[in-house]
Amino acid sequence: MYAIVDIETTGGHANANGITEVAICLHDGNKVTQRYSTLVNPQRDIPVYIRALTGITNEMVQTAPPFEDVAADIYHLLHGKIFVAHNVNFDFSFIRHHLQVAGYDLQCNKLCTVRLGRKIMPGLPSYSLGKLCHYLGIENDSRHRAAGDAEATATLFSLLLQNDSENHITQALKQRSREQVLPPNLPKQDIDNLPYAPGVYYFHDEKGKVIYVGKARNVKKRVASHFSGNNAGYQRQEFLRNIHHISFQDCGTELVAFVLEAIEIKRLWPKYNRSLKRYEHAYGIYAFEDQRGYMRLAVDKRRKMAAPLYTCNSLLDGRNILTRLIDDFELCPKLCFIQTNHEPCTGAGGHVCACEGIENPDSYNQKVQWAIDKLRDTLPTFAIRDEGRRNDEHSCILIEKGQFYGMGYISHYFDADSLDQLKNHLTPYPGNDYIRNMVSNYAMKYPERMMVFA
Repeated sequence: MYAIVDIETTGGHANANGITEVAICLHDGNKVTQRYSTLVNPQRDIPVYIRALTGITNEMVQTAPPFEDVAADIYHLLHGKIFVAHNVNFDFSFIRHHLQVAGYDLQCNKLCTVRLGRKIMPGLPSYSLGKLCHYLGIENDSRHRAAGDAEATATLFSLLLQNDSENHITQALKQRSREQVLPPNLPKQDIDNLPYAPGVYYFHDEKGKVIYVGKARNVKKRVASHFSGNNAGYQRQEFLRNIHHISFQDCGTELVAFVLEAIEIKRLWPKYNRSLKRYEHAYGIYAFEDQRGYMRLAVDKRRKMAAPLYTCNSLLDGRNILTRLIDDFELCPKLCFIQTNHEPCTGAGGHVCACEGIENPDSYNQKVQWAIDKLRDTLPTFAIRDEGRRNDEHSCILIEKGQFYGMGYISHYFDADSLDQLKNHLTPYPGNDYIRNMVSNYAMKYPERMMVFA
C-alpha cells in the first residue's frame, strides 16, 4: 500500500513551523482506496504570504484540532505504508517531526514523484506539480490545498505506475537503492559516477553555480552522508532543494583534497560553505621604520593591506618569537614592544641601547635586518610527494620559503633535480596560513614523503 501525502504549513522547515492541513490518499497500486483530510491548528500565526498562497486563514484553523490530537490517526494511516509525495523529503520531514513530538516514531520507505517523474517521463520542461498536472491533463481545482494536491499527486502516481516500463519504482524501493533519500532534483547518475577515492566534490544549483564544496577520503561515501537522516531544519531543507548536479575532482590523497577544498572555497565562495571562508591566522610579525629612522619589529593583529614577515596563531606565539630574536641579535625589547614599562631597557646586556638614542639607526637597523633574514631563513622549502590519482603518477605539493606555492601531479619516474624544474610541473595557487600549516603538519607526521630543497 502507498500513502500519498500532501501538507500545508506555516513555513519551510519543520522544527520552527506548524502544519495547517494534512491530506492522505491510500493507494493500492491501482486506485485510491481511502482518503483522509483535516485542517490543523498550528497554534501560531499563519504568515500573510502563506495565507495568500493557500487560502488558509487563522480563522479557518482556530477551531481545528492541534496536530497532537490527530497524530494517532495520521500515524496509523502511514505506518507500514510507502510514503509518497511530490518532493517527499519536505512532507516527510514535517510529518515525522511532529509525530515525534506527539510520541510516535514513523519509519517507512519513501517515494518522490518529482524524482520518479524525471525518470519515467523524461524531457519535460518542468516537474513542479502544477506544471506536470497541466502537461498531463490532471485537473486540480484546489491548488496549494492539501486535499487537492494529494488527489492530483495520487493521479500522477497512477500514471507513473502505468508507464514505469523500466521498473524505476521497484528499483527505488530496494533497500540498497537509497534513492528516496536523494534531493528531488539530483539525478541518481551523478551519485553513481562518484568515485570511492579521495577528492573534492561540488554541489551545483539549477543554473550550474557551485553552492557547496566539500572534500573527502571517500567521495561517494561522504556525499551520501549529506542526504542521510531527516533533519527538519530550514538550512538543510533549502540546501537539499537547491542541489541539481554534482561534479568532482579526483585528488589522489586526502591532503591534496583538503588543500584543493580550501582553494576552491576561497575562489568560488559557495553559498552553503561556512568554514574556511574567514580562516586566517590572527597575528603577524611586522617590520616598520619609526620617525627617528629606527626599524622596529612588532606583533600585531593581521591587517588586510600589510604583509607580515611571519604569521602566528596567538599573540603569545609572536611574542615568544620576538623574544628569541631580541636575545640572538641584541635587539631592543622596547623598540620591539616587548618591554612596555618605563624601567631601564632589560635587553641592552651592557651594550648601548637604541631606545635611548645612544645606538645610531644605521647600526641598529643592520641588526634588525639580520634578525629578519634569520626569520626568513627558518622558513623551509620542501615538497610533499605522495600517491597520485593513478599508479603511474605522484601528487606533489610545494611549500617555498614557508609559503604554499602550488601543487600538481608528476610522473612516477620524475626526479626533481632543482626547485625550478619541479615548479615547471606544478600549478601555482593562492595560499593562506591554513594551507601552509596543514601541509607543514603533514610533513612533520610523514617526513619520509618530503623532498627538501636548500
